[in-house]
Amino acid sequence: MEQQPELLVVGKIVAAQGLRGELRVNPLSDFPERFTQAGPRWLRAPAQKRGPAPEPREIQLLSGRRLPGKELFVIRIEGIDDRSSAEACVGQELLVPSDQRPKLSKGEFHLLDLMGLEVRLLETGTPIGQVQDLLHAGNDLLEVQLSGKKQPLWIPFVESIVPRVELEEGWIGITPPPGLLELADPSPRDGQS
Repeated sequence: MEQQPELLVVGKIVAAQGLRGELRVNPLSDFPERFTQAGPRWLRAPAQKRGPAPEPREIQLLSGRRLPGKELFVIRIEGIDDRSSAEACVGQELLVPSDQRPKLSKGEFHLLDLMGLEVRLLETGTPIGQVQDLLHAGNDLLEVQLSGKKQPLWIPFVESIVPRVELEEGWIGITPPPGLLELADPSPRDGQS
């Protein structure tokens, strides 16, 4: 049996597009060629609460294009030729082999490398949480689970708020604007429940 390559999530299928099997993909990659260049890719169904994680299946990307004015791509996959087949793919992740990562310049990094990093207040070095996810929608947003809070906080991934990324050391440093950290699990106002 052939060994499956280590895979990297680059997008999530969010909707069917039209009636001929096209799929809308929310990219988790800054490299458009992952969605526009034909070739092998993998699809993986979302993990279930019980049982082992689903195995990715290899598919052939036939073509892709960016939707004008949106941060979405529309792709065609071999064998998905109608709306019902496309709708069955919604929620699945699009993956590529991790050894196909584009080379980066010094000081650059892949956004997916931020997943799981500790988040620290840069001024004091105090750990405050962990990066859980990211949203690529115009501006990148980091989903940070703050220590002791139930609801995650979305932090804009811009240099003025996240000026330090230390991948090798496993942390990022933030300088949040006043009030940002208080947005997580806001307490009810007096008289409200």
